[in-house]
Amino acid sequence: MKKEQLVKSTSGVRGVLGNGLAMHMLAEYAAAFGTMVKKGKVVVGRDSRPSGAIIKPIIISTLQSVGIDVIDIDVVPTPTVEIAVKKLKASGGICITASHNPGQWNALKFFNHTGEFITPAEYTKLTKIFESQKFAYKPFDKLGKAETQSHWIDEHIKQTLKVKSVNRNMVAKRKFKVVVDAVNGAGSQALPELLKRMNVNVIEINCKGDGNFVHEPEPIPKNLKQLSAAVKKHKADLGMACDPDADRLALVDETGKPIGEELTLTIGVMAVLMKLKGNTVINLSTSKVTADIAKSLGSKVIYSKVGESNVVQMMRQKNGVIGGEGNGGVIFPSFHAGRDSLIAAALTLTLLANRKLSLSKLVETFPKYYNIKDKEILTDRAKFQKQLEKFEKDSVSFFGKSKIDRRDGLRFDFKEGWLQLRTSNTEPIYRLIVETNEQKLTVDLADKVKKYFK
Repeated sequence: MKKEQLVKSTSGVRGVLGNGLAMHMLAEYAAAFGTMVKKGKVVVGRDSRPSGAIIKPIIISTLQSVGIDVIDIDVVPTPTVEIAVKKLKASGGICITASHNPGQWNALKFFNHTGEFITPAEYTKLTKIFESQKFAYKPFDKLGKAETQSHWIDEHIKQTLKVKSVNRNMVAKRKFKVVVDAVNGAGSQALPELLKRMNVNVIEINCKGDGNFVHEPEPIPKNLKQLSAAVKKHKADLGMACDPDADRLALVDETGKPIGEELTLTIGVMAVLMKLKGNTVINLSTSKVTADIAKSLGSKVIYSKVGESNVVQMMRQKNGVIGGEGNGGVIFPSFHAGRDSLIAAALTLTLLANRKLSLSKLVETFPKYYNIKDKEILTDRAKFQKQLEKFEKDSVSFFGKSKIDRRDGLRFDFKEGWLQLRTSNTEPIYRLIVETNEQKLTVDLADKVKKYFK
């Protein structure tokens, strides 16, 4: 077992099965989680990867062995697990999913009793129990029970349609035609069914839900060629794509052009703030267009560190009414505090129906920025940190006077845009994001910064 090939964070542990991630390790993490929550019930769901069908019984029986009752909701979107935990007043939840990673990967995502990712303190506690191998195994007469519940996708859809910012009737009158690409993941049933209940004419591609990822599963523009072609072929109003666990949503306009995941969040924020007033919370890597739109609608914009749990924590602290991350992850905390492709889809159609615009025309109304996101190999973390400190002093020569945020790497906000440099917690890389109001400036600045760190 090569521990260095595992990716560990507050959202869970993931890796390639048989190459760093072993079945016994997954069982030990389940035992540690059950030991940590001590009693009550835990909701277990999974995405559609074939390996999930093998892992799930191991997770369930291990939880039972430490006295935990299990509610098995099988193949569902990750946000469905979060909703079930909250509704059932469960002690926690485990979702077996490697999210946007390729099919050979799998993982465990852990949720606490609120239906949110476990906190850093809870993650530390879980890790200590896992490393100590001191699991609270129970005698035969105190083992947990298990039951299967199959109605949770339907419940998720019903709850989505009850959200006040979603206008089902207005959408129904528009009679949208939408192509859905669920990459045969956990959204294969949920996303098309939600749209059908809003009177949308749905054309499904890759919605078998069998875990056969026919293209790279991350819903970024280069992986949406099949969806783009289908939108043009069927003369659809738009296309929607989700990742394998259906917590992120990407959009393709009526011309077949992917609008970029950043704008999914912009649209979600706009849809909510048109009727609901309050703070918007986004992470420090999110496009300025979302902040601009939020401010134009009278919202105060508050930034958090990168990571869903950080965004949610900031929402709790600052009473955020809407927010998320610029990877297609819309979070509407009054519904549930997690990224959710279903609420993102419903808000998108509500806004388009409200504004009586096509998706491309809506995007034309947004401020225009040019964005580059790069990741570079990091060979020496300590050396990079020293370079980062030096770059902060030299930054004036790159883009003049700037406002500096040091919470998550370095973010510089200057007249023409912003730039962020941050190291990854899980990979030997650093990430560079540059966004300005001129394409040439964005490209030139990104090139200059990369040369500086060579």
